[in-house]
Amino acid sequence: MAALEGIRVVEMAGLAPAPYCGMILADFGADVVRVDRKGGGALPHLARGKRSISVDLKHPDGVETVLRMLERADVLLEPFRPGVMERLGLGPEVAGARNSRLVYARLTGFGQEGPYAGMAGHDINYIAISGALALVGRKGDRPLAPVNLLGDFAGGGMLCALGITLALLERAHSGKGQVVDSAMVDGAAYLATFLYQFRSAGMWSDERGTNMLDGGAPFYDTYRTKDGRFVSVGAIEPQFYAALLKGLGLDAATMPHQLDRSHWAETAERFAAIFATRTRDEWCRVFDGTDACVAPVLELGEVANHPHNHARTLLVPDAKGQLEPAPAPRLSRTPGSGHRPFPLPGAHTREVLQEYGFSVDQIQSLTDAGAIG
Repeated sequence: MAALEGIRVVEMAGLAPAPYCGMILADFGADVVRVDRKGGGALPHLARGKRSISVDLKHPDGVETVLRMLERADVLLEPFRPGVMERLGLGPEVAGARNSRLVYARLTGFGQEGPYAGMAGHDINYIAISGALALVGRKGDRPLAPVNLLGDFAGGGMLCALGITLALLERAHSGKGQVVDSAMVDGAAYLATFLYQFRSAGMWSDERGTNMLDGGAPFYDTYRTKDGRFVSVGAIEPQFYAALLKGLGLDAATMPHQLDRSHWAETAERFAAIFATRTRDEWCRVFDGTDACVAPVLELGEVANHPHNHARTLLVPDAKGQLEPAPAPRLSRTPGSGHRPFPLPGAHTREVLQEYGFSVDQIQSLTDAGAIG
């Protein structure tokens, strides 16, 4: 039995964060049904383990179809700007009147209220006002967008999945559902909690690229190797720093103190010159098995073949045989599964509606009326 087996999720089709949230729930056993726009379809990514129905949400019978599904669902996941679901007739008050146990999850960039709530945006904008974007980049240079991992996926999709599971856990005691307002701005700021605390304690500077963990310290950075690849270094603790110096062939007695910031730039240049004398794999042979906190920076195409990743089966084949990350975290009795197929838009419309209590005749009537595809 999977951890979320028996939980029914209705996911309104959207981009990146909400599908990722739904995929997490599906990976761990929830029955996730994606509601695709009739005549269209969501991107075929982040959909493993889900089923799809095709509904015309501009048709009153299409809206009523979704509401009837919500009467039997545990979770509704929606990715729209504030007010869209209300205008469709699917807002939390209407849905809650049909099913008081429903967990209504709203995943947006700026949240459900505030001056920016109705504005368009993307990951880079959400993490910008959270403070997280200002943390990433080199000294004296502009902030560097860290792909869309911090806002869309970590602060958005993953924390929304956590919010849903928390609401489901609370429902087991109260018997009542609730609204989960999951904003990527909130999530990205939450992820940076310890840095807010460091700053309050005088341990973090607003000047980017000058701190211990943002590339300012020579012992916590990346270095180019002879073959144009890179290694990562994270030797913070003194004993790990000693192991790093040993692997680099440096005598600690000839080096400035590790935490002497006035010599960080000089030390970084010295490290860079040494790392440039060997290839990345040659440095791996030096540091693998040590506590120097040195690891290769792998491209996505290299990840599967690294010995550690291979031993842990970090990547698993999807239904088409393409490798992608396995579900995480790993549960000993009820692990997630990443092997289930991706749905075609609308492929499960009849099957799903029958499971949600629609008769064959009702389904045919909805099809004839153009409410479903």
